[in-house]
Amino acid sequence: MFLLERAVSYTEGAQVLLRLRHEAIGGHNIGRFRVSSTALPAASVKLDGNADLTKIKAIFATAADKRTPAQKKELEAYYLATVNSPVKQAADLVATKKKALETFENSLPTTMVMKEAKTTRDAFILTRGEYDKPAGKVTMAVPSWLHPMPKDAPMNRLGLAKWLASAENPLTARVWVNRQWERLFGVGLCKTTENFGFQAEYPVHPELLDWLAAEFMKSGWDMKHMLKLMVMSKAYRQSSKVTPALLERDPENRLLARGPRFRLSGEVVRDQALAIGGLLAPKIGGPSVRPYMPEGVWDETSKYGDLRGYKADTGEGLYRRSLYTIWKRTAAPPTMLLFDAPTREICTVKRSRTNTPLQALAMLNEVTFVEAQRGLGELMMKNGSTPEQRIAYGYQRATARVADADTVKLLAKGLNERRQWFAAHPEDAQKAITQGASKPDPKLDPAELAAYTTTAGVLMNLDRVVTRD
Repeated sequence: MFLLERAVSYTEGAQVLLRLRHEAIGGHNIGRFRVSSTALPAASVKLDGNADLTKIKAIFATAADKRTPAQKKELEAYYLATVNSPVKQAADLVATKKKALETFENSLPTTMVMKEAKTTRDAFILTRGEYDKPAGKVTMAVPSWLHPMPKDAPMNRLGLAKWLASAENPLTARVWVNRQWERLFGVGLCKTTENFGFQAEYPVHPELLDWLAAEFMKSGWDMKHMLKLMVMSKAYRQSSKVTPALLERDPENRLLARGPRFRLSGEVVRDQALAIGGLLAPKIGGPSVRPYMPEGVWDETSKYGDLRGYKADTGEGLYRRSLYTIWKRTAAPPTMLLFDAPTREICTVKRSRTNTPLQALAMLNEVTFVEAQRGLGELMMKNGSTPEQRIAYGYQRATARVADADTVKLLAKGLNERRQWFAAHPEDAQKAITQGASKPDPKLDPAELAAYTTTAGVLMNLDRVVTRD
């Protein structure tokens, strides 16, 4: 067998001349011979003690209809490993991508969070809680009145995690689906979402809670599936309109006779305003960002931290979702606190929900909301040729509802009054449309844009915008 250093290329119709010189001792010649060529790479055709290729030759020598399943499988494996077929090309590409992914993952910095000790530290019952008076030794275990640890689970944090997510333990799933129900309906099936113990309120629909927990585990703990299931339910899609009879029979809507109605959380209020105004940045992930904050808001409470002399970001950092807002203990964003967001100094399972004049003042005057109002005003002017069409567009964008004729007429009247006022006060019009880092569209008349901005502010402060209605 003759192996070339590199493959020989040729054009169609070319002739290859092969000269054999018979110079054996005594002038002997090769009797019968055959010349073959192959396009396989040299590494796959070497015979240097390669018994596999001899085995392949033996399989080829066997008639195709007489080959055993094992021979067919071995021949197929040889073909996939050696012949440059589309299958091998795809396999090589997958291997290359996996190698690149492995190289990338190995290049990422890692840090130790926690690690199991080689030996477990002894723990004892302390007599009257005094550390220097240990009594009986205790070992790791779960409460005997609950289901036991899985057989294959180690007695450490990993084992505890497996025990919590075990199919024999519905409590974890029940707590989670109840919290999501509270998130979507305003109150959980079990009202005391922070307490599922003996002092918890009994669920109003226990069969529904059990079914949701079972469905959550059955779906493979698929959170997206469960949220989609809840929001597409008939209970969630009901109208929140209440009648005197329903209000008397079920004032808190625990029986789900009507759709839920409650004020949105602070994060959603801000994100929704940015989205309505066309400013919300869709980027996912990354470090914390610094949106607008009142000047010197943390100078007194952050003596040694990096929030002293706070400077807002420029660009998309101002318009990222509230999820990415920088947040430190004792230094929470003021607007989020106005809308009952916890300070994060302690674990807070359940938020309070209040309504105060400060919330309305923030939505009417804070830079983020005023800039979002101008964004909606610009969109209104660009999506309609008449004031009525523009108002109808803005109303539907803000509320996801179609405005009736009386509503459009009332808003159009207010718009006309504001247009006249801003036309007579151009300096005030300029101030109204220059709030925030983004710039107003220079093609739009400042006075008219200011009038639409103010009208957008009315729309974005409607109850049905800041309330799940």
